[in-house]
Amino acid sequence: MIDGLDLSKLNIGDLAKQFQDMATKAKEENVDKTFTSKSGGGMVEISINGNSEVIDLKIDDSLLEDKDSMLILLISAMNDVIKQSDEFKKSIAMNMMGGMNPFGQK
Repeated sequence: MIDGLDLSKLNIGDLAKQFQDMATKAKEENVDKTFTSKSGGGMVEISINGNSEVIDLKIDDSLLEDKDSMLILLISAMNDVIKQSDEFKKSIAMNMMGGMNPFGQK
């Protein structure tokens, strides 16, 4: 017993399975979540789902003649949309951990 907690009641296997089930469910739900970022005043637009998979990419035709500008705008939009997705995943993970109560305390 540590600080009033009876660790003999803690089942690590059940806890791990619960966490795995929650992670699987979150991944399935993330497919429906969409994040979009634009750069260059909308000349480049990229959308990804909650699992960070690219689902749409739009590049203004005027950028096809200016490769360097296109790459700069594309990289900017990609970095921004990935950051959005990462923040969403962190939020989901924190919510999942908050919902777990391995020690049976209220």
